[in-house]
Amino acid sequence: MALADNTGCAKPSEDFPFPEIIELNVGGQVYITRHPTLVSVPGSLLWEMFTQKNIRSLARDSKGRFFVDRDGFLFRYILDYMRDQQLVLPDHFPERSRLQREAEYFMLPELVKMLAPKLSKQNSLGDDPCQSDPEELSPQCGCHPSDGRRAGFITIGYRGSYTLGRDSQTDAKFRRVARIMVCGKTSLAKEVFGDTLNESRDPDRPPERYTSRYYLKFTFLEQAFDKLADAGFHMVACNSTGTCAFAHDQTDDRIWTSYTEYVFYREPGRGQAGLKELSTIMSLKKLEEVKQTGQRPTSDHASVKENGVEVSPAMVVVSEERRAMETELGKCIEDFRKIKIPVAFPNKKRQWQSELLRKYQL
Repeated sequence: MALADNTGCAKPSEDFPFPEIIELNVGGQVYITRHPTLVSVPGSLLWEMFTQKNIRSLARDSKGRFFVDRDGFLFRYILDYMRDQQLVLPDHFPERSRLQREAEYFMLPELVKMLAPKLSKQNSLGDDPCQSDPEELSPQCGCHPSDGRRAGFITIGYRGSYTLGRDSQTDAKFRRVARIMVCGKTSLAKEVFGDTLNESRDPDRPPERYTSRYYLKFTFLEQAFDKLADAGFHMVACNSTGTCAFAHDQTDDRIWTSYTEYVFYREPGRGQAGLKELSTIMSLKKLEEVKQTGQRPTSDHASVKENGVEVSPAMVVVSEERRAMETELGKCIEDFRKIKIPVAFPNKKRQWQSELLRKYQL
């Protein structure tokens, strides 16, 4: 019978260097699994760690568990794959590209192939055209920030202090900003501020969740305003507390402090896709008007015929096919508008399903 020690794992025997039950700490998430599961894929990183290396050379956390510095949430799918070499993901799983990177790190080539987007014969992506996360703009998706930028709010807050020195002091500091705080959607904050955003207070926040614990690495308000303006944001509201003196009245120096917030908003951008959609809607409106009046729609062929140029039968057929396609497209749009998406999904019985629904706010 194996006895537990203060390391959190069973003591290994002399013939077998690793215990049968192994505790892993992956990015702060604790997993308990069997040793044969971790070495089920020869040549993988976990197989190398738990067969080729000494047990004393592996990194451990404060409780003696083997530590792996990777994404703890996605590791559950890595471990699930290593149990039976099969991949089962939830419906509409939005982090396939991240999971593919994790599979590449753990050296699981078969899992990488399963996660890679499939190409059809027309060199277009198959069932999942955009496998990347919502905040990542992939070239395969053909998406550009200028074509369809996301709308949203970002709030900038800071606590500033103002010092007025003696009359003889000319170098008194009139404004001092200790820290500029950022509140809003994680993906928008990262898009605007990039590397100047400090995420140490909330490092594992998903891109589509909101946070109020980010702050900037610089303390110049105008620099933050410039970055927001370059990203297409404009200020819609601001508020501030009144200044109150917290120094004694008998002192010569007077110090005031206040808290101020600025709310910025960016409208959604409309690119070429939006223009095409607008033209399609206008065409559908014209078709509806023609149906209501009972008249035959005019086309470019009629104007050409009026100018004395004969219209070939092929051009007439193309025009009829185009009108038929526009009619079918209008029916498809009407059917799509009838689809009702539930506001909230019921809680699942399994814990991982409930965690996934809470993670993506479904």
